[in-house]
Amino acid sequence: MSLSLLRRRPSAWGALVPVVALAAGLLFATSGRTAQGTDLRAGEITQLSELIQERDSAVVRQAAQLTALQRQVQELTDQAASRNGVVAEATAQGASGAPDAGLTPVSGTGVVITLDDAAPRSDGSLPNGARPDDVVIHQSDVQAVVNAVWAAGADGVAVMDQRLISTSAVRCVGNTLLLQGRTYSPPFVVSAVVDASAVRSALSSSPQIGVLRQAAEAFGLTFEVRDRPQVTVPAYDGGLTLQYASAG
Repeated sequence: MSLSLLRRRPSAWGALVPVVALAAGLLFATSGRTAQGTDLRAGEITQLSELIQERDSAVVRQAAQLTALQRQVQELTDQAASRNGVVAEATAQGASGAPDAGLTPVSGTGVVITLDDAAPRSDGSLPNGARPDDVVIHQSDVQAVVNAVWAAGADGVAVMDQRLISTSAVRCVGNTLLLQGRTYSPPFVVSAVVDASAVRSALSSSPQIGVLRQAAEAFGLTFEVRDRPQVTVPAYDGGLTLQYASAG
């Protein structure tokens, strides 16, 4: 394959570089005028990695608290339903819609798709014709895979063992995946209960996946699709409160 003909995958960094450079210049100028030769750091420098670890720990604790509270709510709801017909009817209606909302686990035949950055070379160099953006998995790559799996009629989809629902958003910062309050490093794994042949057809017809396949071949990225006789997608266990909604 001619690398000169290889389509570049979209990257947010290219558009953000001028904005970041301008913001950095303004920040340096403001800091210089404010500091007037003094140290504005005021002690220890907080490392970003430490902040991420602290945030992850907080999310794990809050998730455990949420699970406990949800269990208590369910117990109280069951008690109320045993004494009140209206509550019992509402509970039954809610239970009937739980599978469609992703609130119950689902199992069956399906696929497991793995996306990973290119392995670094021993001398730290990049493949011929590659930029740093070309050797990492991007948000657009993960989204393209998820969209193709949904288009294939999946009964349930999970990314890194987290169930996706209608309000789930897959975002990346650099090569770190942000999903429902948690952070993940590659490899990224997408699991789905779905007809495998339908997934392969949807992947083949996706232009974004076509670009990803080219990058995988040229630069050593991992894009692996494996059929599985049994895939279990867990129930969604996050919050369900909408921040924004519109009717129409």
